[in-house]
Amino acid sequence: MLFKDRFDAGRFLASKLRQFANRPDTIVLALPRGGVPVGFEVAKALNVPLDVFVVRKLGVPGYEELAMGAIASGGVRVLNEDVVRAAGIPQKVIVAVAAEEERELQRRERDYRDGRPPVVVEGRTVILVDDGLATGSSMRVAVLALKKKGPAEIIVAVPVGAPATCAEFESEVGQAICAITPEPFLSVGQWYEDFSQTSDEDVRDLLKRAGSLPVPNAA
Repeated sequence: MLFKDRFDAGRFLASKLRQFANRPDTIVLALPRGGVPVGFEVAKALNVPLDVFVVRKLGVPGYEELAMGAIASGGVRVLNEDVVRAAGIPQKVIVAVAAEEERELQRRERDYRDGRPPVVVEGRTVILVDDGLATGSSMRVAVLALKKKGPAEIIVAVPVGAPATCAEFESEVGQAICAITPEPFLSVGQWYEDFSQTSDEDVRDLLKRAGSLPVPNAA
């Protein structure tokens, strides 16, 4: 099965999430940028609010591809203590890297939301959406960070995911819903006809459009 694009994938994913439709306690948080078109279609179909949950990796200086932790929306920081200890990374380096990534995270949040406040998470059911799960590293950080904000339940939802990765998330959150789990998996982009990059402008536009839709718990 191939999705035409992320919007098509979002509509298909929404069909697997009908039990959450029209629930005033439910919100969709999408991981920018690729998760936002998917999340837009899910939120629209379920008639619930949409927001972004921005995650920034904290790379080890000189080996930036190696994550020593991550920060996420709302001032949440998660550290990979094993990497920090093994690499002997001093606290001042962690603080410096986190400060730099925090500036970029705040820039993106300002840019994406255009002055709108973030949606309240505490005590609510959160459907955390991306365009797919390969290794699941970004989603895993998002889940860890989101748990610190006190949601009632976290639902990880993606249109397509590697079977093993989807299975791992079943023990980490309330529900893990992967609409399709093809084997062999190879990559997320393989399951899309159009997997072109989502721009910051696209994210802004979709959040603005979602904000104008009537929802049960709109403030």
